[in-house]
Amino acid sequence: MSQDLSNPMTDRREGSLTWLTLLASTGTLVCCALPIILVTLGLGATVAAMTSSFPFLITLSQHKEWVFAGSAFMLGLSAWFMYRPGRSCPTNPELGALCNKAQIWNQRIYWSSVIIWGIGFFAAFLALPLRIWLDF
Repeated sequence: MSQDLSNPMTDRREGSLTWLTLLASTGTLVCCALPIILVTLGLGATVAAMTSSFPFLITLSQHKEWVFAGSAFMLGLSAWFMYRPGRSCPTNPELGALCNKAQIWNQRIYWSSVIIWGIGFFAAFLALPLRIWLDF
């Protein structure tokens, strides 16, 4: 049984989840990847200024396993909402066109979130062990 996406509550929930996923994956980038990139570029003073201005960044980086697990869960949930079986757009030409346009934008935002999450994951968990391994 296909679900009619013309329901405003369904559209709002899926749109909110997509944007929340983007926000969460960007949070993983800000807490872990951005400071590493800035220090690598010789901008350590910028990182020090960021952490003194936004002390929650230190807390996020201390609990990065939970941050990444939570955002990965949200990415998975968002993927399920977008690609679940039985999802279809209304047959009405106007509503169907709007639904297809919304799906395209949701997929763009989702895959941008996945890329941002992947960059953050690489910087937080894989970059240092890889560098140590390559030095030996």
